[in-house]
Amino acid sequence: METLASSSLCTTHGGGAGGGLLNFCRGGSVSVLGFPLQHLKIQSLPDSKKKQGFGVIKASVAKTEVALVRIGTRGSPLALAQAHETRDKLMASHPELAEEGAIKIVVIKTTGDKILSQPLADIGGKGLFTKEIDEALINGDIDIAVHSMKDVPTYLPEKTILPCNLPREDVRDAFISLSASSLAELPAGSVIGTASLRRKSQILYRYPSLKVEDNFRGNVQTRLRKLNEGVVQATLLALAGLRRLSMTENVTSVLPIDEMLPAVAQGAIGIACRSNDEKMANYLASLNHEETRLAVTCERAFLETLDGSCRTPIAGYASKDEDGNCIFKGLVASPDGTRVLETSRKGPYAFEDMVMMGKDAGKELLSRAGPGFFDF
Repeated sequence: METLASSSLCTTHGGGAGGGLLNFCRGGSVSVLGFPLQHLKIQSLPDSKKKQGFGVIKASVAKTEVALVRIGTRGSPLALAQAHETRDKLMASHPELAEEGAIKIVVIKTTGDKILSQPLADIGGKGLFTKEIDEALINGDIDIAVHSMKDVPTYLPEKTILPCNLPREDVRDAFISLSASSLAELPAGSVIGTASLRRKSQILYRYPSLKVEDNFRGNVQTRLRKLNEGVVQATLLALAGLRRLSMTENVTSVLPIDEMLPAVAQGAIGIACRSNDEKMANYLASLNHEETRLAVTCERAFLETLDGSCRTPIAGYASKDEDGNCIFKGLVASPDGTRVLETSRKGPYAFEDMVMMGKDAGKELLSRAGPGFFDF
């Protein structure tokens, strides 16, 4: 890579982990290894020297032979987008990680990725999209693990911690259809594709005349293809994923929270490391978004209290109101949507208070649901 000693030059070069681009423009606004160009001493040279070829100053981006951080992730386009977001934030915050080869992304196939022929509820077990990644982390094959927080079981594996949540994306669900602008406009008997029992139960609760195809599996691209092929008349997808994939042009409308309460931790990215790896923990602490972490903690306290399985439709959302208080809304339902129980809490936006709110809301719904409600 060469940087010419010319104030009018603007070039783009490949570099950085995973093929990120380094832009070198006049004015010194862009950096080499995190340092502004004006910090490089580039002096004008006599014409005679330029003719001898000394007018070119070689500035090389150092290459790290062994990756300093290996990021473990699933291989779906959305999972990779989340891993790249994590990589970019690490590079921006830590100059040594901006060197070429300093960060490596390791794709790991999980149980949930391998079994696509069955509904998630039928596969059973927790950690369908995290178990193999966590094992690679514990075994030292990767240094950090990037997860969609809604896939992370409430109990973390031994020897791991999850000290970081990135800023949360929009938590709402997107309605996508080629024939209607909303759920209410779909004719009776229309089929909606979703693998989520949370979505299925809330759809059938409000629109019992609709039908739900609950083995509607695959990544975002696969589900949109099925919709285009007419397999279903509509589908619901997390708006957060569509935004991260820059695919919001597919959205027909966005469902309000009151109509479709999101999954616990929807739209949040969680990053785990080994509990004895202080270096990685410090890297991740620098990326943590505390408001998101507190909201996710509240919602997961609710989920943990309910001890829900993949067969239990559960929704929960904690947010900060205009006065800075935490507003929590929680819901449990029967898969067929015939019973939906809802509750809410309001209190200080602080760790202990929010954990207590989540647990208290969960205990209330357990009591109201009665024996057998969760034995689906």
